[in-house]
Amino acid sequence: MNNAAVLFGLGTMVAWGFWIIFGDVASNTIDPETAAFISYATAAVVTGLIVVVSDASLAVTNRGLLFAVVAGVAAAVGVVSTFIGVTVGPTAVVSTIGGMYFVTAALISIIALGESPSLNQVAGIVLAVVAIVVINQ
Repeated sequence: MNNAAVLFGLGTMVAWGFWIIFGDVASNTIDPETAAFISYATAAVVTGLIVVVSDASLAVTNRGLLFAVVAGVAAAVGVVSTFIGVTVGPTAVVSTIGGMYFVTAALISIIALGESPSLNQVAGIVLAVVAIVVINQ
């Protein structure tokens, strides 16, 4: 097991847990689209500061730029969807289903990247889909 990957995964889990709770409060206080914009504008500034103070390379390739832009569009759709979702439904449901984004990533990696999932990975995807159905009951 890669300890650094687990550490960063846990950091992501904790940070995104706080993000959705604070996003819920913000979205119930101001328009969710505005809350999403402010959230991601702040994230862009903080990320920019991290790039400046770290040893990150500022070199950009056309391919990297294209995929980073597409990732940004997907993130924007996701954050707006999340912030609107928590205003119309329970945060526990929206965050649990939203947290299943790995199902989408797994399916894309299989279809577009030609990755071959193991039986355990297929079982995990199926169980995640079952979890989405169960949480909506």
